[in-house]
Amino acid sequence: MKQNGLLLVCLLLVASVGLAQRLPQTAVPENYKLTFTPNFDKNSFAGEEVLKIRVLKPTAQIVLNSADIEISQASITSASGTQTPTVSFDKEKETATFAVSNELKPGSVTLEIKYAGILNDQLRGFYLGKDERGHKYAVTQFEATDARRAFPCFDEPAYKATFDITVIADKGLTAISNTKTISDVPGPGEKHTVRFAPSQKMSSYLLAIAVGDFEYIEGEAEGIPIRVYSMPGKKQLGTFALQVTENALVYYNRYFGIKYPYGKLDLIALPDFSAGAMENIGFITSREVDLQVDEQHTALAQEKNVAIVVTHEIAHQWFGDLVTMSWWDDVWLNEGFATWMEGKPLDAWKPDWHVGLDEVSRGDILTTLGALNVDSLASTRAIHQPVETPGQIQELFDGIAYGKSAAVLRMIEAYIGPENFRAGVNEYLKRHAYDNATAEDFWVALTQVSKKPVDQIMATFVKQPGVPMISIKAQCTGNSTTISMRQQRYFSDRSKLDAPNDQLWQVPVCLRTSSPGQSAARCELLAKREDSFTIPGCPAWVLGNAGGSGYYRTVYEPEAVRALARDAETALTPQERILLLIDTWASVRVGRQPVGDYLTLAEAIQSEPTNAVLALVLAQVATIDRYLVNDDDRAAYQLWVRNTLNPVARRIGWEPKPGETEEQKNLRPLLLKALGNIGRDPDAIAQAQKLTEQALQGSSAMPGELIVDAFELSASNGGPDLYEKMLARTKNPKTPEQYYLYFFALSRFGQPQLVQRTLEFALSPEVRSQDSLNLIGAVMQNPEGEKVGWEFVRSHWDEVVKAGGPFASAQMQGSVGTFCDAAMKDQVQEFFSAHPSAAAERTLRQSMERITNCIDMKTQQSSQLASWLQGRGGSSAGGGAVQ
Repeated sequence: MKQNGLLLVCLLLVASVGLAQRLPQTAVPENYKLTFTPNFDKNSFAGEEVLKIRVLKPTAQIVLNSADIEISQASITSASGTQTPTVSFDKEKETATFAVSNELKPGSVTLEIKYAGILNDQLRGFYLGKDERGHKYAVTQFEATDARRAFPCFDEPAYKATFDITVIADKGLTAISNTKTISDVPGPGEKHTVRFAPSQKMSSYLLAIAVGDFEYIEGEAEGIPIRVYSMPGKKQLGTFALQVTENALVYYNRYFGIKYPYGKLDLIALPDFSAGAMENIGFITSREVDLQVDEQHTALAQEKNVAIVVTHEIAHQWFGDLVTMSWWDDVWLNEGFATWMEGKPLDAWKPDWHVGLDEVSRGDILTTLGALNVDSLASTRAIHQPVETPGQIQELFDGIAYGKSAAVLRMIEAYIGPENFRAGVNEYLKRHAYDNATAEDFWVALTQVSKKPVDQIMATFVKQPGVPMISIKAQCTGNSTTISMRQQRYFSDRSKLDAPNDQLWQVPVCLRTSSPGQSAARCELLAKREDSFTIPGCPAWVLGNAGGSGYYRTVYEPEAVRALARDAETALTPQERILLLIDTWASVRVGRQPVGDYLTLAEAIQSEPTNAVLALVLAQVATIDRYLVNDDDRAAYQLWVRNTLNPVARRIGWEPKPGETEEQKNLRPLLLKALGNIGRDPDAIAQAQKLTEQALQGSSAMPGELIVDAFELSASNGGPDLYEKMLARTKNPKTPEQYYLYFFALSRFGQPQLVQRTLEFALSPEVRSQDSLNLIGAVMQNPEGEKVGWEFVRSHWDEVVKAGGPFASAQMQGSVGTFCDAAMKDQVQEFFSAHPSAAAERTLRQSMERITNCIDMKTQQSSQLASWLQGRGGSSAGGGAVQ
């Protein structure tokens, strides 16, 4: 399952806290025959189930997971005859117990059930959606524990079985499931009956069904038919996703050495969908914005987003679907692997996209940077986390499962080599195909193939929380250099970082030096607190994370940082420069380096050739602007930003030029955003306003790369007239991308009355439930809307909870983590103490830590920043309009 890139925090945190409950190990499913008949008039469905079960030990009852289902009829048939069971429900444990008077002996048993369920409005189980015309459709979302809302089942991943699905749908509606359609016949009445081919063995959470008025385009890859479905009138927006799918399938067939095993692959773009996308076997479901692209009028960022969502879910068809974790405590194997894998087919198909750099440096929870930030908190968790209840399971779908797990896999791949890693992955898949496996099964395969202690390394990163910090010191004596390494756990809380900590990792530390002939990385396994080794010569610098693939923070002595900075552009790869910047900022966060050192390093962006590096620097420059710049210093900081960036802006210009590279095209939005929002550059603001006006007038010549940042910058400088125009454009957008462009631009307005209007709009019936809290969270990310948004959330809490359903508390508790004010911190603690959520306790703890750490950083670094800016002396701005 891919997290939605629009979300600011993980939404998939709570379904139901529930009681600890695992099904008794007395029986296993072998085959489900399921018939679903949706009724759109009553927003319900009827179900019939024939479940073949193998009883493992004598028992007088069969216990299945079941929630929100009414059973009208049931029978159990075994070798000794047919019995009518007594059915009892446990709502808290979400189970149905079928008890019989005559004990069932080990062997084959058939349970037949007739039941009814609700097409709910909660975006889980078998739920109801509506397209823009108001026409209803029904679709499923079962991960992690919601198959039980569509049919009584063994709703645990280890209980794999085959499925025979039949859908009885209204005439004219399309039915889709995991496998190919084998018959579609009229009746009963004004309906038609669609039967699907028997599935291969799979877990219940991977079953999928959709019923509605859909269109599709189709293609194929190496004999596998592919369809991309959409709501009517939008099928052309699936063309790009189809291209990605065709390329990804070919790549994965080669990489895994196992051809795509499911016969067909369908993808569908849905207006109402909670996550980003879901990897159901043979039938990937997704939000519209995560699957649809208007290739003539889109930004590269949207193409990348769609491509990554598609490749992520297709990677799951092998890693997660073909081989499935035995229990949810190893869900990181699914999500971390797919996150690590998603960029590989894109690097092969679109190398100029530099997807690998994005995977490290983007600011969201799915990247290495995002994982490092979460893992620097005391309230982080280990990758492997024991869980029992549905609420605990859903809480695992976070930045640790995705971002950290992927980063650790990248480190192991670099350590043992790409071919060894690939061979280990393929061996793991072959051993456990159509079955379940554990994390230990995975790293045993890698260990056996590589002959390196992967099992020992992985255990230290998977079974304990936190991230190691490796201190590197180089001491030259004579004609040789002793390199000393020391590890400890890194905390973004200074007091915890300075306190004793006994955690140790086995860290493959890869180093390289500036010395001629020693440019190749040398990897040392640091398995104890301190270690050292000697190399010939006296290099100017030693890089502590060669290749930028290690999942650890590196700390250098001040002179070493300056030496690295001098050679960074010519001697370090872009990924190494990214990690150097990340590590330097980590030292600033805890007061081990002044913020001015980071800004001095950042000044090199005037000649930085790689946008991913530049984007990282500018994101941090924005953080400094928001949290560290005092009112007295703001003009000087704005001047520094303009002086630093205007030479680059003049060189690149605002208008596209023939023959430009993708790097050059996508440099403009970075400059526009930073110069306009941080530098308050009049020319950048005017340019954004011009582009926004062109867009509002329907100009087709507008550069797609600039439009998102142009809209946000114009909105932040705009008033009621512009607000009305953007609000009106949300009513009838041509594409999902266009809708969200206008939708989220509303969150950037700064006038209090407009902020209030946006918040009220978010809770109105005009906004889909999946988007309501996203918009409120976006307002709270806006410095001008932070306090107004927080007050709105507190005063409208019941409405917020109603709009966000089971996700509301967790999302709001995540959103407040951007605050950096002592009074607001107290308010957050007081409010959520009075409105607790058991399934979001970690989210609140992490937000409180972030606020505390930000306040501390502000206290220690604001005066440092003021001194640094004064040292710059107020030189004149690099003036002149950008042509």
